[in-house]
Amino acid sequence: MAMQVVNTAQLQCTFGMAPSVFTVLPTNKVMCGNQPAANIMDHIPMTNIMPFGMCQSIANPEVASATAAALGVLTPMPCIPNTPAPWTPGAPTVLIANQPALNDVSKCMCTWAGVISIIMPGQMTTEIPP
Repeated sequence: MAMQVVNTAQLQCTFGMAPSVFTVLPTNKVMCGNQPAANIMDHIPMTNIMPFGMCQSIANPEVASATAAALGVLTPMPCIPNTPAPWTPGAPTVLIANQPALNDVSKCMCTWAGVISIIMPGQMTTEIPP
């Protein structure tokens, strides 16, 4: 079984240089482990998904520009997450605010080619289907 993801979970991006803290606003009105529980729609950059330190993806226009200016030497730039699509797949049999609950095996794709994973769900007691 997978774990329910809640506020304060830790995230990691494949192109980020540091982990990030996941923020879940209490708008879903469901608590788990004394924290607001997440659903797949909690993917808003700078609201739910915070920066991962520096970005190393050449698909990021800022990194591409800095790398070109450095004559092709990869030059990381500050991460600004760009996550227009919801987390996938979530737990379709468990609904939070009429959306699938977010479990710790779900992924979120960044437009700059990064894959965001959940490395710690924020609570360790409530299991939901993968």
